[in-house]
Amino acid sequence: MEIVEIAKMTSKGQVTVPAAIRDVLNLQRGSSVMFKLTEKGVSFMPCEVKARETYTQEEWCKIERLVAEHGKTYRTSKGAKKHLKTL
Repeated sequence: MEIVEIAKMTSKGQVTVPAAIRDVLNLQRGSSVMFKLTEKGVSFMPCEVKARETYTQEEWCKIERLVAEHGKTYRTSKGAKKHLKTL
């Protein structure tokens, strides 16, 4: 199947995906899409973005244990992660 559509880019770099393409890809308001630049051009496809916890459940348990035992706090997540590696 080949569908060719043309759209203009706004001054903010936004492009409206033509209805025919939205229908085929089942894109709805709020859908996430991915752009991939290759030597042949740009690929555009729907994707799913899943939220990920900053720490694993195991890491959170270690943090809670540390706070309960020592009352230690960290200003950044980087500092906390560094300390977790030493445990």
